Parts: sequence; structure tokens; C-alpha cells
Amino acid sequence: MNADQREAVRSNAKYLREVRPIDPDEIHEYVDGEPHPAAVRQVLRESATDLGLLEREEGTFVPVEEGPLSLTFHGVEAFPEEYGRALEDLLVERYGPGWPESDTGDAIQERIRGVKTDYLYGNPVEYDDETALAYALYHLPDYYAVAQYVLAELGNDGLLPRNLRVLDVGAGVGGPALGLHDFLPEDALVEYHAVEPSAAAAVLESLLGETGRNFHASVHRERAEEFDPESAASEGESDGADDAGFDLVLFSNVLSELDDPAAVVERYGDALAADGTVVATAPADRNTALGLRDVERAVADDGPFTIYAPTVRLWPGDAPSDDCWSFDLQSDLAVPPFQRRLDEAAVTGDAHDDATDAGEDTSDTGDAQPGEFVNVDVQYAYSLLRLDGRRTYDFALDETRTAKLANSETHVTNRVDAVFAKLSHDLSEGGNPLYRVGDGSQTEDHFAVLTEESTLNGDLRTAGYGDVLSVENVLVLWNDDEQAFNLVVDGETVIDRVPP
Repeated sequence: MNADQREAVRSNAKYLREVRPIDPDEIHEYVDGEPHPAAVRQVLRESATDLGLLEREEGTFVPVEEGPLSLTFHGVEAFPEEYGRALEDLLVERYGPGWPESDTGDAIQERIRGVKTDYLYGNPVEYDDETALAYALYHLPDYYAVAQYVLAELGNDGLLPRNLRVLDVGAGVGGPALGLHDFLPEDALVEYHAVEPSAAAAVLESLLGETGRNFHASVHRERAEEFDPESAASEGESDGADDAGFDLVLFSNVLSELDDPAAVVERYGDALAADGTVVATAPADRNTALGLRDVERAVADDGPFTIYAPTVRLWPGDAPSDDCWSFDLQSDLAVPPFQRRLDEAAVTGDAHDDATDAGEDTSDTGDAQPGEFVNVDVQYAYSLLRLDGRRTYDFALDETRTAKLANSETHVTNRVDAVFAKLSHDLSEGGNPLYRVGDGSQTEDHFAVLTEESTLNGDLRTAGYGDVLSVENVLVLWNDDEQAFNLVVDGETVIDRVPP
């Protein structure tokens, strides 16, 4: 189809979308030369995000509704089988049908061990084809789930439009992309751009082939530092839109791999819509989680961003400087079949069998332990950043009535009233329930310790991660062993959730 015919298709679509569903079988009659309806349908698909059109199952196109998404989200129980089969197809293509066993399985296991070690110690990870597949095998399910839990916070607050433009920086093998796809309802139109320079892009492109007709994906094989986000933002401006920015800019588990992550986040902020959100996530291990908080503080303290959640700043003009190892966690996923197959092959491998047959002690043979190659934990650090100054909790506190955590040293052994966010799940490991807390002013770690639960203070235990609590009559103590302040919640303490 030539350029004039393509423009004729678009012009007819612009007119008809205000009148009735757009049918390629009808439009082709209005175009000189009457191109085949299949060619018309392809032009409409390629122009769908520009024209704001949803493709329906029967093949017609309708305008996407304006306004925020309507969501129903009840968590993630398992990684979808269709994506698992697509990943296994890639593994079979690379290694053959017996990929979990023998030398091939050993090689995959060693790649996974290497990636885990590199992430733990902050080493750079080089992604060749085999490393990308090993990474997908181990991390695809949990990254898939994390994306949905974090996006649910924005969706529940009405901050995700039905016509959604997304830039995924360091998209990896596709966990966040697939999670985003499955999180959104059928009436959502998505223009998705991935920036991924490594061999992981090949896995990503293959898995994006499993997405639906209204998920329009492009993969840019460039480094984050070299890619021009503003150019990508302006290319896909919808007709009639006055803001070509992205609604979401994702940095999923990639900040630790950038040389200057704060500078990159600020630069990508230039491509963010005025009411858009930067979503940054990181694994919950100490190094990457603290690294994410460092970036968050850098772009909020000296840059253009406001922290929307979860580490709220309740005292304007104050900024935290504590050691905030803070992360959320959700229920474990079901074990994906491809992880189970590799794990079982590792545990029952030839080296283990040979040693056992010889009557040798196998406890020190270097064999895998059960579960070593299963990764179904969903725990993650995250930050939601905005340019419009909007915050989850936006209210003023009065120092004459509320104790600022920055001043806790002056309140030691006294009881005070305070307001703070709950920034962890129970950290006690069997003792009195213990929760990291913060109000955005703290200079030292603060933990709320529940020594005596009552109906008046039970909200401390039942509140969700990131919830803000109003606290009356809490005892402030200094814990010299932990170099932290303990806020002791006992029978005299009253705690209530603060509504956003």
C-alpha cells in the first residue's frame, strides 16, 4: 500500500471513529485502488496508538475510552503457563529437549549461580544468549509478579489511563512487560517501548509475541545512557493530545547496573507526561534496595521529583538520611514447571548419583540443594516518583502537637505523639513484632516494637506496607546495640491508620 492509500485509510478512520466502529471491510472501498481489507487492517494496527484505537476481537476498531483504568486485582498466584511454554521453547531451541539434564543443565545452573552472586555483590552482569536464558528461567516469574503489585498501587489511585504510554528502561527478558500486559484490562490501549541493548532483547522480543492485539510493542536495542527518550515520546503522540510524554517510565531492577542512575532517572524524567510516574523497583537484597533509596533521595532532594510512595515525606523541607533498607513482600508464587524441572535435575544429577552409589558422603560434593533453582519469592524495594508534586499522603503536621522523628534524641525515655509510615513487614523473627518506620525526617533508623497488642494499637500489625499511622503515647528509647531508635508500642499506645 502506497503512502497516499495509507493516509486515506487514516483519514477515513478519523472520520468513522466518531460515527461507528471502524471496519476494514468497509474502509477499503473508500480508498483509491481498493486495497485488500487485510492491508487496511494492518495500517489501522500500525496507527492504533496514534489514532487511539482499540482492535476488537471480531476485527473492527473503536476509540479507546478516556479516563483512568477500571481495575480488579487480587494478587498473582502463578506465572502463566503460556509464557512458561514460550520460554521452554526458547530453551529447547537452544539446548534441545533435554535441556535441564547433563552438561547443559549444569551450564544453566552455573549461569544462574553467577547471576545471583553478581547481583548480591553489585558486580556488573554481562548478558550473552545463555546468560539471558538462565536469567529468564530464574527471574521472569517474580519480576512478572512484582510489576503487577507495584502498578496496582497506581491503578487503585486512578493514576493509570486507559490509553497508556510506557517506556521500560532496561526491560531485560520481559518480566515487567508481561506483568503489565496481564495486569491491564481488555479496554486498555498500550504503546510500549522497551530499551534493552543486551542479548536479553532477543528473549524479550520472543515473549512479546505472546501479548495481545492492543499491546503495541517496540524494542530499542540501545543503552539507557544513549537512548533519546524525548524522541520516542514525541513519535507516538496521539491525535489531539497536548502532552506527548510517557504515562509510565519503568526502571525495573536496572538502577544498580547504571554508572550514574540518578542522572539517568532525571534525564528520562524529561520524557514523562506532566501527570506521569517513574516506577523504580529493585530486588530486596540490601545492596540493591539501599541503592534504589540512594537514587530516590538524590532525585527528590536535588532534582525535580516528588516521592509519591512508599517512603513518604511528611515534613516539607526535611529529608531522611537513615539507612533505609525497606522492601515489601507478597505471597509466594506457585513453582513454575521449568524451574521445577531444572531444580529436580540438579538435585538428582549424575555426580550426586555416582557418589551415592559409591557409598560416599554427598554433603560436600557441591551438588545443588533442593530449591536452589526455584525462585518464587515476591519481595522488592520500589519507589514511585512524580513531577507534579502529588503525594499519596498530602497534609501538614504541627511540631507543637506531633513529634518529628528527626528530633527523637530529645524524646528518649519520654512518650510522644507521632505520625509515620510503616516501611516493613514484621522483622522480629519470632520476638515482639518489629517494624521499620519513617516520617521522611529521620536521621537514624526507627523501629516500632509492639510489646503489648490491644484493640487500640492493633493497626500497627494489620496496616499494609507504606500505610501512614497516627500514634499517640508511644515510648521513645535508644537501642545502643542496633544504633537505632525503638518506638515502644504497649497497652498505653493508641494507633490509627491515616487515610490517603
